[in-house]
Amino acid sequence: MSYTGPGFDPPPPPQSRRRLTVALAALVPGALLGWAVYAAVGGSGDDEGAAGAPSSAPASSRAPSPSSGSGSPSAGPEDEKPGASATAASPSASAPAASGPLKGKVVVIDPGHNPGNFRHTTEINRQVDIGTNRKECDTTGTSTNDGYTEAEFTLDVAHRMRTLLEKQGATVRLTQDADRPFGPCVDERARIGNRAKADAVVSIHADGSGTGNRGFHVILPGAVNAGAADTRPIVGSSRELGERIAGTFVRVTGSAPSNYVGGGTGLVTREDLGGLNLSTVPKVFVECGNMRDSKDAALLTSGAWRQKAAQGISGGIVSFLRE
Repeated sequence: MSYTGPGFDPPPPPQSRRRLTVALAALVPGALLGWAVYAAVGGSGDDEGAAGAPSSAPASSRAPSPSSGSGSPSAGPEDEKPGASATAASPSASAPAASGPLKGKVVVIDPGHNPGNFRHTTEINRQVDIGTNRKECDTTGTSTNDGYTEAEFTLDVAHRMRTLLEKQGATVRLTQDADRPFGPCVDERARIGNRAKADAVVSIHADGSGTGNRGFHVILPGAVNAGAADTRPIVGSSRELGERIAGTFVRVTGSAPSNYVGGGTGLVTREDLGGLNLSTVPKVFVECGNMRDSKDAALLTSGAWRQKAAQGISGGIVSFLRE
């Protein structure tokens, strides 16, 4: 997701909320440790030049992914992540939950975009109501310079998360599993979590920012009350979910919080994303890294690192739900 559109809300001051103060106090040392590890294995990336256009490398040159979907989508900046199509489809549900600490809890994982979106540009460009205004149904997402797509990445991480969370006893649903031609649209993605009465919803993404911009960030819903959108009841719980995910992501992956948004906290608040605006249950987006930076791309295309990303995000969800 590239950020050429609306600006960001600055992170709230630490004294505004005791919980946030405690969370960030725990996050900052972890972030510094994560950055030390990150720099040791990959460097800061500050010596990189400008990003080039995505390559149309054949699928055989891409990192392996368990998801279906072939071809290279038209890359380009994306300012919104979820997507829905006009074709209704049931969300992919997990097998019956095992016993475990999360038994009885419902987690919805929202893998950003869809491998088939690039074949349906007319459908994904149609406008949908996100409460504050109207926006495109979805986008194709971004990709690495050698063609590994965001849609492939998000499905891979979602599958890994589903396995981890089911072992904890959670019932897990995916908003899409490459089981539909395109989408779903951003408004429908939000409704899937709402209808499931999910205890937590996490939308998985990877950014498409400039070279040298590195690290992860978690996008939190701002307080929106317009049209069909009213996030006020879920702002606090979503922030707690996001803080816990950010903390575990740093520790498990060794990646640092974003060096280009969030002021080093790994947390960003937005009010322009339909997937958050229309949610009535705790929900955040996780931008796992920047696909257009070669050093971040090396991590995102690594199966071993994607497993760590899945563990980091899942660990934050478990921590949030067990409180």
